[in-house]
Amino acid sequence: MTTQIFQLVGVAFVTAVAAILVRSTKPELAVVVTIAGGIILLLFALEIFRGSISIFSEIADATGLNASIVKTLLKMVGIGYIIEFSAGVLHDFGQDSLADKLIFCGKIIILVLAVPILESVLGLVSDLLGLIA
Repeated sequence: MTTQIFQLVGVAFVTAVAAILVRSTKPELAVVVTIAGGIILLLFALEIFRGSISIFSEIADATGLNASIVKTLLKMVGIGYIIEFSAGVLHDFGQDSLADKLIFCGKIIILVLAVPILESVLGLVSDLLGLIA
């Protein structure tokens, strides 16, 4: 894990230096370099995450949680990270207003995904209250 972190940091610094160097001669290519570096970082992070997906299945099995709930939670987290990353890129390019709107849309999507989980939790609480009464 430590070497992967150093790889991520290395890619980030190399991308930043390359973008700065390219910006002085061809500013339009600096955007491409930054986007390419961001994509490489995302691919590294996804590879790291892929190795730990089985942990979530084990948690679902051990706790008796419905697998669809765990899958939905992972989708929500993934959407949050992708939206945050994308908004950061938009901020870097001076598109603050568009980045804010993207974040707002991401929050709406996460809220919509959360409804079935909320229904499940409310059903569980209702069942527990029925057992107590």
